[in-house]
Amino acid sequence: MSAAKVFFTDFHTVAFGDSLPTKLKKLIQKAGIQNLDLNGKFVAIKMHFGELGNISYLRPNYARAVVDVVKELGGKPFLTDCNTLYPGKRKNALEHLECAWENGFTPLTVGCPLLIGDGLKGTDDVEVPVQGGEYVKEAKIGRAVMDADVFISLTHFKGHEMTGFGGAIKNIGMGCGSRAGKKEQHASGKPKINAEACRGCTRCQRECANNGLVFNQQTKKMTVDVNNCVGCGRCLGACNFDAIYFENDNAGKALNCRMAEYTKAVVDGRPQFHISLIVDVSPNCDCHGENDVPILPNLGMFASVDPVALDQACVDACMAAEPMPGSQLARNLADPSFHDHHDHFTNSTPESEWRSCLEHAEKIGLGSRTYELIKM
Repeated sequence: MSAAKVFFTDFHTVAFGDSLPTKLKKLIQKAGIQNLDLNGKFVAIKMHFGELGNISYLRPNYARAVVDVVKELGGKPFLTDCNTLYPGKRKNALEHLECAWENGFTPLTVGCPLLIGDGLKGTDDVEVPVQGGEYVKEAKIGRAVMDADVFISLTHFKGHEMTGFGGAIKNIGMGCGSRAGKKEQHASGKPKINAEACRGCTRCQRECANNGLVFNQQTKKMTVDVNNCVGCGRCLGACNFDAIYFENDNAGKALNCRMAEYTKAVVDGRPQFHISLIVDVSPNCDCHGENDVPILPNLGMFASVDPVALDQACVDACMAAEPMPGSQLARNLADPSFHDHHDHFTNSTPESEWRSCLEHAEKIGLGSRTYELIKM
């Protein structure tokens, strides 16, 4: 593939000069967002609203900047994310929206509606073919995400405890998957049921098309018939009491490759644009209800029409930076017994792995790791 263009600006401002949201507007305009046909089109802006208790997520001010540009170009934007696989404050649309509001994302602050992409319980999805998919043939993507005419990702680039870093591909692939889609990426096994949490309401059983759930009349608890269960994950969204769960048994390469293929399902064949901000680089995902000292300094804002090139440019910028004193990364490197991997993300979380994601993404035609960095 030919080199993709990635546009960059830093976080420096001067007194009485441009604000950071204004710099972001200028960046995405320079990167060519106006080349997309947005007039009268529904535009999904995919971002992470942050788990309650976490304050490293992107501020609503940045979302408002992107929304304003989209509206100036005639688009009809909405901010979106899909429900989470794990129990928390974003596992259904009602709690997810309340969480977003508490974290400052409202139609008033961001200038557009907020829609949870996979519906009330995370079961409103569509199966999207993955062209060239080796791990996934049909990705389960939130319906509202796929109903949009144009797709934009707005990503907080950060560390991640499983995938090394969370960039555009993770924001899109994992983030746009429905609860069943997230299950497919994270887990290949069958669900388990916490008997103490199960209320015996049988709501989950009505969602099962394969006789994989059996209600025990004596204990008044639901059980899993592993011979019939196909591991589709539909029961997960049906349970209001967090009694059903999957263990994360897809890790490393399998997780990264599935994530890349889910991303390809989301963006294939339609107008797209991608933005990443390397700011408050927490060692773990914004899905955590807390955040630690940033492992790297605030490096800048990046934009491209190529999500693979964008992630690669952000990785390269991070690798060239010095670790933040007192961070998880710095503490690991200061330990005399620690093995230096010469890789900030691996050094921060040695059990993580990220290279296979970008390699597979390029292999399946999602984008190019070769890029030209254009500084503003």
